Amino acid sequence: MLTHVHHINFLVQDLEEAVARYKALLGVNRSSFIFDQLPTRNVSIARIKLGETWLVLVQPNSDAGLPAEHLKKHGEGFFLLSLGCDDLDHEIRRIESESDIGFTTPEREGVDGWRIRDLEKTLFNEVQIQLTETRSK
Repeated sequence: MLTHVHHINFLVQDLEEAVARYKALLGVNRSSFIFDQLPTRNVSIARIKLGETWLVLVQPNSDAGLPAEHLKKHGEGFFLLSLGCDDLDHEIRRIESESDIGFTTPEREGVDGWRIRDLEKTLFNEVQIQLTETRSK
């Protein structure tokens, strides 16, 4: 079952500058953000949890890869909406059996062992939507 908005990604040119802006907006300390590298996506990220939802700032580390291409084409701003689910495998089977919605990528692992699968964005006006299951620790 889809249960909540798991995370929202925003692309940024300069991660430190973006963290400073969001820090001021949210009224938090820089230490409230968790900083990570995602080498498979070729990005650096800073994330903060707001209720059940992660706000993720994403800075491409090179000109290669989907985040860098999107930033180049569209500039900074909203990039991705991830919907949380209890059982990723079940949701994939459900969506595939009940609709013509397809998936564009194989499953991949995100930060903290998140299981992620991207939906076909042409069906959602080019908005990247994905499903994410958080593994129990």
